[in-house]
Amino acid sequence: MFDRCQLTPLTPAIEEPQIHESAQGPRVTPAASRTAQTPRPVPGPRPVAVPRPGRPGPSPAAASRAGVAPRPAPPAQRTAEAAPGPVPAAPAEPSVSAAVPQVQLIPASAEGALDAAEEAVDLLLDTGRAPGDILVITTGDPHPWAAHELSFGEASYWAQHDAGDDVFYADAAHVQRAGSRPVVVFAANGGPAGATAGALPVALARAAALLIVCGDVAQINSVLGAGV
Repeated sequence: MFDRCQLTPLTPAIEEPQIHESAQGPRVTPAASRTAQTPRPVPGPRPVAVPRPGRPGPSPAAASRAGVAPRPAPPAQRTAEAAPGPVPAAPAEPSVSAAVPQVQLIPASAEGALDAAEEAVDLLLDTGRAPGDILVITTGDPHPWAAHELSFGEASYWAQHDAGDDVFYADAAHVQRAGSRPVVVFAANGGPAGATAGALPVALARAAALLIVCGDVAQINSVLGAGV
């Protein structure tokens, strides 16, 4: 019969080794006991971005929706009316060398002036001058070619002058009728008094590039001025 007073000896409990907190590391607080974090604010609408240098800014419509005044266009995109116009260049001054022909003087007597003029014409043709570039003016006896052509009438004679195809010979009395040519050869071969003084300035005006004067040096210098 079971004796209530008899106690069964208890097996002593095995003590588990105690692990100090310093060996286990810091304890982790359970998730339930953590403090609730402050909620992040909800982001609002972004402001209109300021364009970087070199990039186009927002369109005027988008800027007006965002309440931002549109920026003015850069200078390169403005209308042509705002840009200053080109500065007009100063007018070029006329060249003196182009307005005044070169003057060459061939000393000759009144009797030899026409022969000297003929030699000058031959030299011009030999150096490449076209026959139509040359006008010969005489103050005394006309050149034989002019006398021959005038025998057919003045209309035919001046028609050859206007055509400009050949060397043209004219008397000083008709120098006003002659037109301008690149080269004028002036033969002071006599004639009435004052013929050289009256015709030589006109011959200078008719010469576009070169005036060759055959005659007395003192007489020609007194008309054109010293030093020619």
